[in-house]
Order: sequence, then structure tokens, then C-alpha cells
Amino acid sequence: MASNPYFSAPLVPARPRMFNNTLAKVIWTLVPVVTVSLCAAVPFVVAAVKGVVKPWLAITYVIAEIVVLVLATVLDPKGDATSPVAGLLLILLIITAATHTALLDNDKISIGK
Repeated sequence: MASNPYFSAPLVPARPRMFNNTLAKVIWTLVPVVTVSLCAAVPFVVAAVKGVVKPWLAITYVIAEIVVLVLATVLDPKGDATSPVAGLLLILLIITAATHTALLDNDKISIGK
């Protein structure tokens, strides 16, 4: 009797998941929002450690967060909210990070995975 190659082939391991359930997804998505972008990169660092995304994606988010926070500080050094551009940068970082965090387990997106 011939051996079937489909029976002896190794199983392809499933890609690790970032979220165990919907509540975890909601909580992780709220991290950049609640921390006002101070922890925008944290979900991506955790995802990289779990093997959900490649490390370069987490590094990119860390660098982007630092750049945006430094730019916001430079544009509004007194912290008296006189620069609308600084606020816009922070809002864009919050929206981008929250959206991308929510998409971490989406199988249709393959960039960085």
C-alpha cells in the first residue's frame, strides 16, 4: 500500500493570535486612546513578542511614536495647547494606532506578518 503524502506531510502551524477574545481586542484597541498615544506602540511590541507580527513593524511604531511625541513637544513647548498641529499629530497617532491594533488578527492583512 502506497503512502499518501498528505498524511505524512507536517502540519502547518497556525499563525499566533494577538487576541483570545473580543474583550481582549477591545481593551488592546483602547490602549492608544486611553493613554493619549503615550503607549501607542505597546500593542505592537506585545504582538512582536507573541510572534503575531514581524519585529520591524513594532520597531517602526516605536520610532513613529517617538517622532510624533517629539514633534508635538517642539511645536507646543509650553504645553498650553496653542499649536493645533501638535494636537492633530497626536490625534492622528491615536487613530492610526487604534485602527492598526484592531486589525492585528485580521487574516486579510499580510503586511508585517
